[in-house]
Amino acid sequence: MLISVNLQSDVPLYTQLTNQIIEGIASGRLAPGESLPSVRSLSSDLGINMHTVNKAYAILKQDGFVEIHRQKGVVIQHDLPVADAAYRTSLEEKLRPLISESICRKLSEEELLNLCRSLFRQIQTDS
Repeated sequence: MLISVNLQSDVPLYTQLTNQIIEGIASGRLAPGESLPSVRSLSSDLGINMHTVNKAYAILKQDGFVEIHRQKGVVIQHDLPVADAAYRTSLEEKLRPLISESICRKLSEEELLNLCRSLFRQIQTDS
């Protein structure tokens, strides 16, 4: 999987990394049990600070997407987290402002749902 960062983006680098790795898992490009690059290797490849990569990996571990082993390094979890009530609440909190802004910008419900469907399908078939 090719990971890249946009140094000009307003999105923090660790968030970009976290999002790309989760998308890689969702699309099947990153399989359970697969190892991710070491912190040192990925930070060197991307030209970013090791602490940034370490923070992304820590968030992924906290959220249940990876395991961190002393000998194996960072590995994609076999048992990925499920959409429980806490996740659904968190998702609703994140979507609410996006939907509100979409309404303010006169995006119809149908257009918003079509965009969501399109992205969902694109990620699922992106392997």
